[in-house]
Amino acid sequence: MGGEYDIENIVSIIKVQNLRKVYRVGKEKVVALDNINIEIKKGEICCILGTSGSGKSTLLNLLAGLEKPTRGDIIINKSKINKLSEKKLAVFRQKYIGFVFQSYNLIPTLTAEENVALPLVFRRIGKRKRAKMSREMLGFVGLGDRVKHKPTQMSGGQQQRAGIARAFVSKPAVVFADEPTGNLDSKTTIEVMRLMVKMAKDHNLTLVIVTHDRDIAAYADRIIQLMDGNVIADFMPEHKIEDENIENTKSTEDTENKDNTESNEDLGEILI
Repeated sequence: MGGEYDIENIVSIIKVQNLRKVYRVGKEKVVALDNINIEIKKGEICCILGTSGSGKSTLLNLLAGLEKPTRGDIIINKSKINKLSEKKLAVFRQKYIGFVFQSYNLIPTLTAEENVALPLVFRRIGKRKRAKMSREMLGFVGLGDRVKHKPTQMSGGQQQRAGIARAFVSKPAVVFADEPTGNLDSKTTIEVMRLMVKMAKDHNLTLVIVTHDRDIAAYADRIIQLMDGNVIADFMPEHKIEDENIENTKSTEDTENKDNTESNEDLGEILI
């Protein structure tokens, strides 16, 4: 284990204070999180590490505003998100938060270009500009030749890189990645992790990775380890995996879809 993490004098973009989450299961109370206090600074790559039942998924849901805490506060970019109405919280997420999901969560009826452009639609960016931004981001993640492909025409690794492009295209303040390599093979896992780290560092964005995998945690600047709803360790990885120059990288999985025929249907306008 590396050295303890010093949180003094850091500029925090995420601050969690006295956070507690209790669920009712029948007549029983289950404490998922118990008095969590953490701070994550701007531009930091932070991993929330824990086994099943540790509370890491609950913490992610609370940080993302998907659930309300039983007690305590969550402050992101100076906004106390647990006090926001659902409408204001939705606007906040659209403006400041990006997500990378284990199951990709691409809309199957949309092309890669259209999927990546979705966050820009919510920001009311014009169709021509968002198409340009989407294509540029897809090119950066190595999918420049897949812009018109739908998810079913892409491999798992390609879908996840499209998901990463979607999360980062609007340059949100914070990107949450929930078990981002859980459905990927080992080679593609390395590519995806290096890609996310590079994009976060290039744009000084905060990346919060939630995982059970210590190999994934080694890509982070800092690891917060949970067990039974409590923080049991907060440290820098002893052997941090440094990102490599992966600009315009191509996935080893690109060859999997060589025989796939690109759809010729005219999708027309994105109707959102």
